[in-house]
This record gives sequence, structure tokens and C-alpha cells, in this order.
Amino acid sequence: MEKLKAVVLVSVLALVSGVSSVACAGLPLADALYDGSSLQPTALADVIRNVGPGSVLIVSEQHGNQKHYANQKAALQELKQGGRCTVSVGLEFLSYTDQAAITSYSKGNLAEADFLKAVGWGGNPFADYRDQAQFPGQTGGELLGINAPRSLTGTIAKKGLSALTPEEQAQMPPNFQMGRAEYRERFEQIMGGHVAADAMERYFAAQSVWDETMAWTSAEFLAAHPSHCLVIIVGDFHAQYGGGLPDRLRARGVPSVTVLSQIEAAGLTESELHDEAGPSTSYGPRADGVWISLTP
Repeated sequence: MEKLKAVVLVSVLALVSGVSSVACAGLPLADALYDGSSLQPTALADVIRNVGPGSVLIVSEQHGNQKHYANQKAALQELKQGGRCTVSVGLEFLSYTDQAAITSYSKGNLAEADFLKAVGWGGNPFADYRDQAQFPGQTGGELLGINAPRSLTGTIAKKGLSALTPEEQAQMPPNFQMGRAEYRERFEQIMGGHVAADAMERYFAAQSVWDETMAWTSAEFLAAHPSHCLVIIVGDFHAQYGGGLPDRLRARGVPSVTVLSQIEAAGLTESELHDEAGPSTSYGPRADGVWISLTP
């Protein structure tokens, strides 16, 4: 939990194995995929069986975990092999306002270095996402920037929604709504010990704009490309318990949303791992599938 707190705090502030298995509450949780409701081992094909034209598959990550990147690629390959839809990919780290450069790169008309400069790539090495970004080219799909510009969410985090200029207002998702109460409750649990109370509203507003923008751009794309399915790669907190991005996708009319949540178990006790992976008494299942990795 402390690691998750640190990851969420870093994300918000950016706006301004030797062990083979772990025994946990009688369930042998290993480096594997589990059903989110029962915590029984499951096959990837079974978890994503409902992913088809017009639907979304969210594959989360804890940033920097190489196993999580490998699992994202495995999910993309599984969809490709199933042949049920044209697979497109949306990256949390790319803004929809940079779509022209993203498309140019995806089509091979813009060199990678120029692309990264054009989109202001920062944070984790692009090498971690290169295969995922280039994957749509194998299926006739598209690579999408789905997030809000960092300048927009940065202004909100620092000054609040009321400080937006007319130009920034025009970048907001239409019919914007703040995240629902359960999502805010979890956000405050993670952030509360690190953020002054008067900043919480601004930070949650920025988080909500992040989720709403990704949902809006994804729903718009699928409405215009009904034969496509969209794989969204995003930080895990946005995906957990349906309260962030999954909730906003459904609110914007996406008929089918499947979520794979990834957990890094390194350093967790048996009890902590069980609490992280299993359904919450307050919020329900963490996701449709829970992918546990025992190593960073």
C-alpha cells in the first residue's frame, strides 16, 4: 500500500524472482492471472472473451514493472490471434491534442526521436512502450493519444477548474463530471496523508479530468470505428474497482469494458497480497482479471 501511495503521489505531482509462489489465505497466488471475483487461476482468453468490436480492454500497470509490459504485449497478441476485432491502442501518456504527430509516427512518416520530441515524452523510457505503440500497425488499427494535455491538468492541479482560460476550457471533455464518491474516497485514502486538505479538491479534479478525457476520446474513437476494439494502457489506480476510467467509459456509452489489473507483489506480505488482489468488502472486485507479478 505504501508503494501504491508513492506511485499515485508521483503521478499527481507530475501534473504541477527468487520466489515461485506465495501462499495467501489458503490460495496459492503465484506469478499468474486470476479471476477477479474468485481469485481462482484463469486463462487470458477467458478473461477477455467479451472483448470484441466496439469494446474496451484496459490493461493496467505499475510504472516501470517489466513483467507488466510483457503482460500487455501478451494481451495484445491474444486479441490479434482471436481475430475478433481490429485492435487499436490508446496510451495514457499521449495527449489527444498531439494526434497528428502520433498518427504520423504510427504510419512510419515521423522518426521516433522527432515523435518523442513532438509529444513531449517524459517519465519512463519509451522503449518500455515501443512494442505496444507499434502493435496496431500489425492489425490495421490505430495508435491513439487519449489523455488531456499535461498543461491542462497541471493548471487544474495547481489552481483549480475555475482558473482555466477559454483556450483551456476548450480542451476539456464535454459534459465533464467529477469521479464518483467511491473513487474519491479511495483517492483521499491514498493521498490524504501527503496532501494538504485545501489541495485535495484541485488534485481530484485533475484526476477526474484525466479519466474523463480518456473515456471521452476512447468513446468517440469507437463510435467512429465500430469494427475496432481499443486496448487502453494506463496506471493501475485509474483501473481499480471500476471507479475511475471504467466508470467513465460506461457513462459515455461504451457497451463493454473489461479490466485487467496488475499487481506487483514484491515486498508484500501474504496478508497484504490477499487484500490487494481479492475483492474489497467496500468496493467489490478489483478487476475482471488480476495479474500478479512477484518481481518488479
